[in-house]
Amino acid sequence: MPKLFLSPSTQEWNNYTGGGTEEEYMNLLADRMEPYLRASGITYVRNDPERNVSGAINDSNSDYYDVHLALHSNAAPESMVGLLRGIDIYYSPYSTASEKLAVTIANNLKSIYPIPALSRALPTTTLGEVNRTRAVAVLCELGYHDNVQDVEWLRNDLKALAANLVESLCDYFGIPFVTPIAVVKGTVVTDGSGLNLRSYPSLYSDIIDSIPDGAEVTIYGNVNNWYVISYNGVIGYVFGDFIRIG
Repeated sequence: MPKLFLSPSTQEWNNYTGGGTEEEYMNLLADRMEPYLRASGITYVRNDPERNVSGAINDSNSDYYDVHLALHSNAAPESMVGLLRGIDIYYSPYSTASEKLAVTIANNLKSIYPIPALSRALPTTTLGEVNRTRAVAVLCELGYHDNVQDVEWLRNDLKALAANLVESLCDYFGIPFVTPIAVVKGTVVTDGSGLNLRSYPSLYSDIIDSIPDGAEVTIYGNVNNWYVISYNGVIGYVFGDFIRIG
């Protein structure tokens, strides 16, 4: 299953118009992404808020991740404070995968951002979280925190923004986007044989593991009677007919 390094801003000194900071709101966004990530079968690790950008890059590079996703908001130059709006999704021009992910995110955000034409993907050779990570990386500048309208959009639409970003990740990974359900426990019920834990909700997908009859699993989502579950720390899909809930 896909593995994500989720890196919300640690820039506590960037104040939002009307109160709050970039660090605060990007972490609130990451909080709201977590249920969608779990339900869609994407494992994730979040950055340490006590470390700076270099620390996040080092932590990301210390393990294997499919994607490094940095969450930020933008600020206009002093002479244009409050006048600029828009979403910029930065990618590495040296990585077709990075560009593909950035374009997917920017295009999907057009459906919820008030000015769709101002959601765009842009190359960068200077941002460390894009160009110094081993994982495919993008950095999202999700509106201008010195602009009243952008801040209002962010504050009011955090949940929709979280769902949209995870849906883009699912599009990129080629897996179903699954709406979260209340997390419940389930028990494997077979004829005594193991239940296949798969990488995709299909009988033709790769088998990740085998779960013994009677084992307890944690259920995060359901797509066409395939449950997204966790067993011994491994996330994947199992066919729902072989799970008893409760």
